[in-house]
Amino acid sequence: MPFAFPIKMTSSALAFVLALTALPADASGNRVSVEQWGRDNGAAASQSGFRQRVSINQRGRGNLSLNTQDGARNRVTVGQTGCNNVADTGQSGRRNIVGVAQMGCRNDATVTQSGNRNAVGVIQTGRGNTATTSQHGNGNVVLIIQD
Repeated sequence: MPFAFPIKMTSSALAFVLALTALPADASGNRVSVEQWGRDNGAAASQSGFRQRVSINQRGRGNLSLNTQDGARNRVTVGQTGCNNVADTGQSGRRNIVGVAQMGCRNDATVTQSGNRNAVGVIQTGRGNTATTSQHGNGNVVLIIQD
């Protein structure tokens, strides 16, 4: 039986992504936080500018997260539980936000953003979901939820 997101969860996810764009950036500078459990997980982050954040949390095995940011106040948060999930994000500009939270196995999220105040979202469960977004300009928002 497929997993179904309750409407409350999807509304909360959208509200969370939109709220992130309004938060002030932390004055402590660039931050990267990686927490990996299982085995053979990989994470890479590259940042230039100031006050970027990356937070990666991978629990299963074989998950991979690649993140690049250039500009100011970019953020990324990944997630990933299951196995062999891939999250690849690239941002340039100011106050781009990402999200991503893949729970099953073999999910793939690719996000590319440039400009100012772009957001994204992406929540995927199950197996073999693919989400690819590319945003350029200012004030773009995307929310993808797959089951």
